[in-house]
Amino acid sequence: MFVLCRRAAFFTAAFVASLPATGIAAENMFGVVKGAETLPQDAMEIYQKVNRRSDKGQGDYTAYDFVTEVEYGVSNRFSAAAGLKMMRLDTQGLIIDGYLPKANDIGLKLSGIEFSGKYMFLSPAKDDIGLSMYMSANYDWIDPHSGQDKDTLSFETELLTQKYFLEGELIWATNLGLEATYADRAAIDDLPEGFEWPTDPEMELELKFGTAMTYRVAPKWFVGVEAFYETEFETEVGQERWSVFAGPSIHYGSATWWGTLAFLTQLEGGGEQYANQSDTSLHLIEKTKQELRLAVGFNF
Repeated sequence: MFVLCRRAAFFTAAFVASLPATGIAAENMFGVVKGAETLPQDAMEIYQKVNRRSDKGQGDYTAYDFVTEVEYGVSNRFSAAAGLKMMRLDTQGLIIDGYLPKANDIGLKLSGIEFSGKYMFLSPAKDDIGLSMYMSANYDWIDPHSGQDKDTLSFETELLTQKYFLEGELIWATNLGLEATYADRAAIDDLPEGFEWPTDPEMELELKFGTAMTYRVAPKWFVGVEAFYETEFETEVGQERWSVFAGPSIHYGSATWWGTLAFLTQLEGGGEQYANQSDTSLHLIEKTKQELRLAVGFNF
């Protein structure tokens, strides 16, 4: 969507008319917050996404999440995608009752699959504001926090808005979402004495809200900032956690490929905490202090 040139207005009528042939409509401008644009009909993009999660305030904790995704424009308003997930984890020196049972160092391995779709009710390029619905289904067989075996089935629905200002020089997006998750952990042998590791199935509900803005600082280059809030409610404990992340992003987009890099820091969080957690203003059981997200897409 973003063929960036100073001498042409970004969203003139002539450019909009050319979208099906030359557009890059589904670029990820931010690390987490999604845009409302969909791919043109019969267009296809391949994405590689990497998320580095690090620092739980004690010991050593570093995890990498990889998603390789293919998206296809079924129509000018509806895009469908499928993705393959992989992960890598190294955690040492931190035991969290019910979450991190032992040190673990696992190499890159398959961890899950995902399917998603996005339907655009209003186009950011043609209407006053863009409005889309995003839906996804995910199945994971490895716990992203501990690397232990865990079957997780989740369904997510989000409302996405997107607004262009200054003929596309400035872009604003917001997301509001709900995710429902069914999780079933496998039993683990040789756990520490008295360690809690529930193996009964759990149901979780997560609410999400994010907002982001980015500005074109040079041809093909955008610099932005985003913030998002997440809170989760679990079967037996009620509100289990909440957190607020924010940080900058940088985006490059050409006619054939694009890339986005975002650095996100947890500003505040609450809910369950592990024993002797030093920073009580953050949630560090399921979240970390920082996330570094990279996404690269290629257009066909």
